[in-house]
Amino acid sequence: MSRKPTKGYFVRGQFVALGSELDQELKRELKGSAEMSKTDLKKESDRLQSLGESLLTLRADLLDKLDLSEKLLEAVADARRITNFEGRRRQMQFIGKLMRKLDEDTVAAVEAALEEQSKGSAKDTLSLHMAEQWRDRLINEDDALTAWMQMDPQSDVQHLRALIRQARKDAQAVKERPGEAVRHGKAYREIFQTVKAALNQDADTAGDGASEDDEQP
Repeated sequence: MSRKPTKGYFVRGQFVALGSELDQELKRELKGSAEMSKTDLKKESDRLQSLGESLLTLRADLLDKLDLSEKLLEAVADARRITNFEGRRRQMQFIGKLMRKLDEDTVAAVEAALEEQSKGSAKDTLSLHMAEQWRDRLINEDDALTAWMQMDPQSDVQHLRALIRQARKDAQAVKERPGEAVRHGKAYREIFQTVKAALNQDADTAGDGASEDDEQP
């Protein structure tokens, strides 16, 4: 009497009988791999969803440089206009779906654009803080104008001195009217704009100089 052949399959040249201990072990490994794959896919999906949401905050000039489909660009523009919570949530899901269709190079370009914007924002914030500090020094410290002119000899010293005098008069007038809300005058704001423009120009010049130096052999 012939024996009924054992059912099974081959793995790397080895026969694995169905129901055997090895069969059960291989099935557990396969199940574990599948679960891990699902987890990784979920993480990647969430990452692309978040990246798509970040597109709403990206500057127009940086957004225009990206090779994005018209459908995705329109979806981003629509999301910016939607104020209803549920409508916006659904629109963001749609953007996430479109993001998952992008190739790796385009996704990397989106991440690079967001990083570039982030660095620019930090630089702008630092520039504003420096301009505020110089404005306050020029108004409150007698020797600050001399220090400023050493740093930026191209400034119109006569005009800047006149602005400082006016800003101090405005500040004194406010002190003589206690209880009123502080309202800074035109001179105060103009000093800030003058200093800010000079600092930005110096930063741009330094950046250009660094680029030229980098090109030297």
